Amino acid sequence: MLTRIISGAVGVAIMIVVFIFHDTILLPIMVAAMTAVMLFELLRAVKLEKNLPILISSEICGMAMPFIYHEYETTNCGDIFDGGCIDCMTTVVNADFSKLRMYPFILILAAAFVIFVTWLKKHKEIRYEQVFFVLAVMVFVPNAMSTMVRIDRMGGVFMLILALCGAWIADTGAYFTGVAFGKHKLCPEISPKKTIEGFIGGIVTTGVVYAAAVAVYNKNADPVSLIITFLFGAVCAVIGTVGDLSASMVKRQIGFKDYGKIMPGHGGLMDRFDSVLFVLPTFYALLSLGDLIDLGLI
Repeated sequence: MLTRIISGAVGVAIMIVVFIFHDTILLPIMVAAMTAVMLFELLRAVKLEKNLPILISSEICGMAMPFIYHEYETTNCGDIFDGGCIDCMTTVVNADFSKLRMYPFILILAAAFVIFVTWLKKHKEIRYEQVFFVLAVMVFVPNAMSTMVRIDRMGGVFMLILALCGAWIADTGAYFTGVAFGKHKLCPEISPKKTIEGFIGGIVTTGVVYAAAVAVYNKNADPVSLIITFLFGAVCAVIGTVGDLSASMVKRQIGFKDYGKIMPGHGGLMDRFDSVLFVLPTFYALLSLGDLIDLGLI
């Protein structure tokens, strides 16, 4: 237990430092480092971590994503309209943004090429399930984690913290509700401890915390905005649970207890961020929608 507490405290301390310097290059550096570890853990799960061409190509592709989005969001300033930025009224060149948007596609294409060539050379050792698993996580994980940069540039550090805590709030609410009222199993073969009552409790808890946090953060938020914020939190809780169960199912089918050991007592980063991977892009999409229809969330 002590090891778990110390490990968690170190992780929290690192995150606080990142939050303090969130508007610097430190945020994409941290996201890139976390992405690299998570990709390694996932490649290890399918026994491809020792295949250097596949490992290096997928890692380069993954680690580059947050820096690309950092450059794009910093230059873009969030809102482009007719060649200019709505917020700061600076002139921008659309061609530059087109190039920046092409970089992720080019990186993914190049990494996929290396992976397929390696597969062709070692087709007797590498199965197609392994190849397509790597391709999937190489695209999904970096893009999901990189939304941390996009959320920060769009809504600031408060929204970034809210996005990251979304899944963890749901877990906490589900745990205490499940302990108090849980009787019916949610997915007994995948996660025996999760209950339907806990699942509902996690949804309600996340919605309430989201609404309360936005009410404190934005004094001008009206009741309609808070209701919609509650629904945003509820959606994130549902999506986060799906992510958690999906990662647990992968571990069960592979035969892993934990994805890694980088966080003693907690497992790997994938064990801590499995639900976050689903919540981050969902939160970003909802935040963009809220900004688009002027809900007063940011």
